[in-house]
Amino acid sequence: MALTRRRSPARRESPTRLIAGGFAMVLLVGTGLLMTPLASVGGTVTAFVPALFTATSAVSVTGLAVVDTATHWSTFGQVVILALIQIGGLGVMALASLLGLIVAGRIGLRLQLVAQTETRTPTLAGGRTVVLRIISISLAVETAVAVALTLRFWLHYDNGLGRAAYLGIFHAVSAYNNAGFALFSDNLIGFSSDALILGPIALALVIGGLGLPVIVEVLRAIRRARADAGAPRRFTLHTRLTLITYAGLAVIGVVAIIATEWANPATLGPMDWWSKLVAGTFSGLSPRTAGFNAIDIGGMHTQSLLVTDVLMFIGGGSAGTAGGIKVTTFALLAFVIYSEVRGEPNVHALGRKIAPEVQRQAITVALMGVGAVMASTLALQYLTPFRLDDVLMESISAFATVGLSTGITPKLPAAAQLILVVLMFVGRIGPITLASALALRERSRRYDRPEERPIIG
Repeated sequence: MALTRRRSPARRESPTRLIAGGFAMVLLVGTGLLMTPLASVGGTVTAFVPALFTATSAVSVTGLAVVDTATHWSTFGQVVILALIQIGGLGVMALASLLGLIVAGRIGLRLQLVAQTETRTPTLAGGRTVVLRIISISLAVETAVAVALTLRFWLHYDNGLGRAAYLGIFHAVSAYNNAGFALFSDNLIGFSSDALILGPIALALVIGGLGLPVIVEVLRAIRRARADAGAPRRFTLHTRLTLITYAGLAVIGVVAIIATEWANPATLGPMDWWSKLVAGTFSGLSPRTAGFNAIDIGGMHTQSLLVTDVLMFIGGGSAGTAGGIKVTTFALLAFVIYSEVRGEPNVHALGRKIAPEVQRQAITVALMGVGAVMASTLALQYLTPFRLDDVLMESISAFATVGLSTGITPKLPAAAQLILVVLMFVGRIGPITLASALALRERSRRYDRPEERPIIG
C-alpha cells in the first residue's frame, strides 16, 4: 500500500518564495541566452560569470556592467538585455498574471495571491486589475519617451530612422524601468548638455520610480479635477509621503551635486553654465535609482559620492521600478525619531497614526539593508585593492539596483562580481518580499513575557 505524504502548511510555498523562484528562473534563462555566440559581437561564447552578472543586472534593473554594452553585445544580446529589463521592471508574476488573463481569461487564486504580494495590492479585486494597469501605464510612458528620443536621435544626430528608433526604444525602456543600461560606451556623458535627451529620460525614471499606487492616484485625481473642478483631491498617506519625500530628496540631490561639482574640472567644471545645470540636475535625479550618468562618476568629489550613496540607498517609491529601502520607509523612520524625541506615545505622520507593525517593518527593512551593504563592502575591501569610497558605492549601487559606479566594476575579480550578483538579486526582491513576508507572518501571541527596559543610548 503506497503512502502519500502530505505537505505540511509550514512547507507550502509562499508567494514570496514563488516570486524569488520566478526571478531566478528568468535569470538563468537570460544567462544561457547571453552565453550563446549569437549574443556577442565577435560570435564568441561569453564566460559564465560575465553573462550571469549582466543578466542579473538587467533583470534586477540595476545597470552595473562588467563588459561594454555597446561594443561587447550584438543586437541579439542587447535585445535579450532589453527583454530582461522589461521583465524585471514589470515583475515576473505580473507578466505571468497577464499571460493567464490572455490565455485563460482569468487568473487562478494562487497566482492572484502571488501577483498581489509582488505588486503590493491590498485586495484580490485590486490584484486582478492592477496587472493591466501596470502594463498599460508602462507601455504608455515608454512609448511617449521612445518617440521623443527617436525624433531627437534622428533629426539632431547622424542616425537613420531605424537606428534612431532602436536607440529611442532601448533607452526609454531602460529609463522607465530605472535600469541605467545605455548603448553608448560612456553611458550618457556624450549628451551631458542635451536637455532633449536627458529630459525625457529623467522624466521616465521619475515616473517609474514613484511606484504604481502613486501614479494611479495622481491620474485618478487629474480625471476628477477635469470632471469636477470643486471635487476634493485628498491623497492617501502613502501617496503624500512618497511625493513629498521624493521631491524633497530630489531637490537636495540636485542642489548638492551642482554646488559641489560646479567647479570640479573632472565633471561640471569645463562646461558652460547651461550644460552644468542640465548635467547637474540629471546627476541629482539619477541616483533614485536609474544609474544613468551624464558626468564621470569616478571624477566626482568625495562629498558628492557620499550624497549619491545616501540617495541610492533610500531609493524611490514602493511598488515601482526603483530600488533601495524606499522613500516611505525613510520617511516613516524620520517620523518615528521625531515622535520619540518629542516623547509622544504614538507615531503620527501627516495627520495619521502609524501602526506599530508598520514601524517594525520599516526598521527591519532599513537595518537589513544596512547589514547587507556593510557586509558586502567589507568583503569587497578584502577581495580588492580599491578605496572605501569606490567599494561602498559599488555595494550600495548593487543592493539599491542603481547601476552607478566609479568605474571599478569590470576590474573586480570573479568572487567580488558574484557578491554583487547576490546583492542585486536580493536588492530587487528583498525589500519587497521581506515587507510582504512580515505582513503575512503577523500573528498574535497567546501569552506575553515579563516586561523589562534595557538602557538605550
